[in-house]
Amino acid sequence: MTAPGLPMTVPAEGLPARVRIHEVGARDGLQNEKTAVPTEVKAEFVRRLADAGLTTIEATSFVHPRWVPQLADAEQLFPQVADLPVDLPVLVPNERGLDRALALGARRVAVFASATESFAKANLNRTVDEALAMFEPVVSRAKAEQVHVRGYLSMCFGDPWEGPVPVPQVVRVCRALLDMGCDELSLGDTIGVATPGHVTSLLTALNGEGVPTEALGVHFHDTYGQALANTLAALRHGVTTVDASAGGLGGCPYARSATGNLATEDLVWMLQGLAIDTGVDLGRLVATSVWMADQLGRPSPSRTVRALSHQEQ
Repeated sequence: MTAPGLPMTVPAEGLPARVRIHEVGARDGLQNEKTAVPTEVKAEFVRRLADAGLTTIEATSFVHPRWVPQLADAEQLFPQVADLPVDLPVLVPNERGLDRALALGARRVAVFASATESFAKANLNRTVDEALAMFEPVVSRAKAEQVHVRGYLSMCFGDPWEGPVPVPQVVRVCRALLDMGCDELSLGDTIGVATPGHVTSLLTALNGEGVPTEALGVHFHDTYGQALANTLAALRHGVTTVDASAGGLGGCPYARSATGNLATEDLVWMLQGLAIDTGVDLGRLVATSVWMADQLGRPSPSRTVRALSHQEQ
């Protein structure tokens, strides 16, 4: 049992006062389930996440159902949560996806690029540059509609087919996404191989090419147990947007070596101990992940969820 008053709050120098958590569990987490989660359960999940204090909750993805059948209900889901007083970004792979999202009133969208040719081929059936060319009219039209655009970049730290990914290669694609009009970028450690020095090196290189830290978010997977250490390195560099998934749900359907995302509860526990504000009620968030774990029929992989809810290990 965890004693009241824990974690003890001990601030550290050089860290931001507040971090915005970009919650991806309802999209990135549930898209990797072997069976489709009912639309009503997804909507309730999003509502509970909002009630826990999360202000950015990625709702769904407007991709063709053939590629991600678990999110085939995007048109049915989005109207059920659109009235929530939170930001609800959605993924759009192309102009057709953008059309579907805009028709439902989405005001925040995201495109998803790759830093490597192998993953671009596996995920989008295109080269890196062909994918960028596909995104350009999507971003241009979204900006014309005054819609916020996030650019996801996968395989920033390592690729299961190509191995190490040169930092300049990542910087080039980041710069291209910003130049086409993306408002922010999410740097993805898709297979969880990053380490803190690598994180700092990439962020420094991006700054050197004119990419401001305030335009960057980080998206770490915990394959090798490095997600929190990597997050702390990013925070020390000045990053204030961190992607995380309630209960540690998710992975990547196109990279089998990608395990779960950084658990939102584990992130909040660390940030609370550092006196960094997130606006999240950890108790409500844990209860939400326990509820979702029950819906999925298995315990949450989040260590914090297990510790605070006394779930079986």
